[in-house]
Amino acid sequence: MVFLEFEKPLEKLYEQLEKIKQVDEEGTIDVSQSIKELENKIKAKTKEIYSNLTGWQKVQLSRHPERPYTLFYIEQICKKFVELHGDRYFKDDKAIVGGIGRINGQSVVIMGHQKGVNTKLRQYRNFGMANPEGYRKALRLMKLAERFNYPVICLIDTPGAFPGLEAEERGQAEAIARNLFEMAQLKVPILCYVIGEGASGGAIGIGLGDRVFMLENTWYSVISPESCSSILWRNWDHKEEAAEALKLTAEDMLGFGLIDDIIKEPVGGAHTDPQKMAKSLRTHIKKELTHLMDMTPDQRIENRLTKYGSMGQFTVLEDEEAGQAKEKTEK
Repeated sequence: MVFLEFEKPLEKLYEQLEKIKQVDEEGTIDVSQSIKELENKIKAKTKEIYSNLTGWQKVQLSRHPERPYTLFYIEQICKKFVELHGDRYFKDDKAIVGGIGRINGQSVVIMGHQKGVNTKLRQYRNFGMANPEGYRKALRLMKLAERFNYPVICLIDTPGAFPGLEAEERGQAEAIARNLFEMAQLKVPILCYVIGEGASGGAIGIGLGDRVFMLENTWYSVISPESCSSILWRNWDHKEEAAEALKLTAEDMLGFGLIDDIIKEPVGGAHTDPQKMAKSLRTHIKKELTHLMDMTPDQRIENRLTKYGSMGQFTVLEDEEAGQAKEKTEK
């Protein structure tokens, strides 16, 4: 097991439990009661730690090396899955995976960011940071879904779109903007789930949908805490402070009305019981698809435009107030 910094008290308890179990295996002493007491202590400590996580701690959890990624969820959710490759313009981007699968008898197009489960695969997947061809591949799959009337499911988990020079040369910003334009008008249902990190345009590039959800220990923001700290304080030392100021947790996003709901994770995070998390996600997808499939394409598009058009806060000045503001400005 891999323990994060704030999980150190649990690490010590697990070490004690491992030693007691070794004694139990030797069979010389009955330590069953000690094992039971220590397991109860671990459960209590886990609930205590995870009942009051800070924004930065949730960022750390979303990056846990044992956390399940897109391909794991696809394998668990879909009875059958055929991966499709390439954007038909440049090449196949390994940071975004997608294809056609079946969920409870319903054919769907499912896609998402893939970070890689070890060092070699993380390099192969570019750490989940997609190039323009990744977003163009995603759009190609969405258009395929529209042609055959398949719902679209997007799993978001990226530290951001790839910021390299070659990505900008091939039109990174245009590719993301085009996806937003097309997704707003797509005739089929779109479900979006933040399963890990949801950073910047890299996340929103496949994140515009009829319903947007976040797993409990994930984050969604225009910038990462480290990048925010480096801009404001010229170093990463204030990343924890930045995480709190950014209001990037699932609870914050739900309070702002930017997502539709939060999906609970097993105590300790999705990585502690990946199968249970995948089962919860599958159940949630089936329920949401049943509701969205009953709508007409025009209803879905209208609701989608209304949903995103109503986000944010603004103040409209009356004519008299506007005149006073102008007078003050002129003075």
